[in-house]
Amino acid sequence: MPSLDFDLEKSRFHAFYGQNLPLLKNALESFIALLTDLVAPSAAMDVTKIEGRIKDADECVRKFSRKYRAALEDSGTPYEIRPYITDLIGLRVVCLYEDELEKVAYAVKSQFEVIEVTDKVSAVEGTESAFGYKGLHLDLRLDAAHRALPSHALLAPFAFELQIRTIIQDSWSVLDHKIKYKKAIPGPLKRRINVLAALFELADREFRQIRDATEAELRLAPDETVAQDSPHATSTPPGGQDSAPGSGLNAFTFLKIATHFFKDFEFEPHKVDMFVDDIHTWSPDITRARFNSLLRQTIGIVKRYKQHHEEQHPSSQLNPYTVIRHCLYLGNKEVYARALRKASRDAFDAWLATAD
Repeated sequence: MPSLDFDLEKSRFHAFYGQNLPLLKNALESFIALLTDLVAPSAAMDVTKIEGRIKDADECVRKFSRKYRAALEDSGTPYEIRPYITDLIGLRVVCLYEDELEKVAYAVKSQFEVIEVTDKVSAVEGTESAFGYKGLHLDLRLDAAHRALPSHALLAPFAFELQIRTIIQDSWSVLDHKIKYKKAIPGPLKRRINVLAALFELADREFRQIRDATEAELRLAPDETVAQDSPHATSTPPGGQDSAPGSGLNAFTFLKIATHFFKDFEFEPHKVDMFVDDIHTWSPDITRARFNSLLRQTIGIVKRYKQHHEEQHPSSQLNPYTVIRHCLYLGNKEVYARALRKASRDAFDAWLATAD
């Protein structure tokens, strides 16, 4: 029975905690697995981390005392501590971009009932004396349909708090805990902390805008891959130079061309970045049109060499980057000699000398 005896309720809570800790840990692992199944497969959400913890018993009691005890005892309302600790089980989903927070929240609503939502960012923005940049917090429990499933019988009694943050919000939270004094401090120091929080928020927005701008550049990159005799073909002046603004080869135009020739290959961004940088080292003035022309003129021969090479060396496959290196070398052996190691050049040249 609830009471107004704090020491008694504290003792009861510790007894509950000790008896149920193994069950709480099992529930935590199960909730993590459920969340992973919900959000990890989605291409619309770039989730970097899903983790959780069971809140320490003494920390639970301190939270109750700080937030609820005085009001309950002043009003003469008997209480138990346990119902007031909504984050006894706590989970965190960390995303790359801020516009993914609501996408994660939407996804979890397919299996979980939302008890309460706290938008920590809005709460901070609306309170001049508060510091932080902490994301979206949801108090959740399985919805009625999933609570009724026998497979979820052990989870049905438990609610948990889900924190949904960007990776930058998560970093701010870690650093924020290292700031020892945040309330009764001099004004200049308080302003410095606010500036720091604003810089973190600005970084979050800039990363999202860079992602959006990158996707837009990929969509708008000129298509040099149409057949040269097509009415839509790009006109290229003699010598393979393209004087149009923005005609230089970059990561976006490289991808537009490379994915045309290698439709089933996924080009990883960091590898593309390094490879295009290498191409500019070999030929600083290369244009997108010239790059496309080199591939179009030589790729048929190089694919024949690829087949020959892999028949002779089954354990040595030529990936698209290596094929492109051979295409560039074949297109201009003087300029692109460094695209291949000497042994690779010698083997390719020996095959070319005997090929029909």
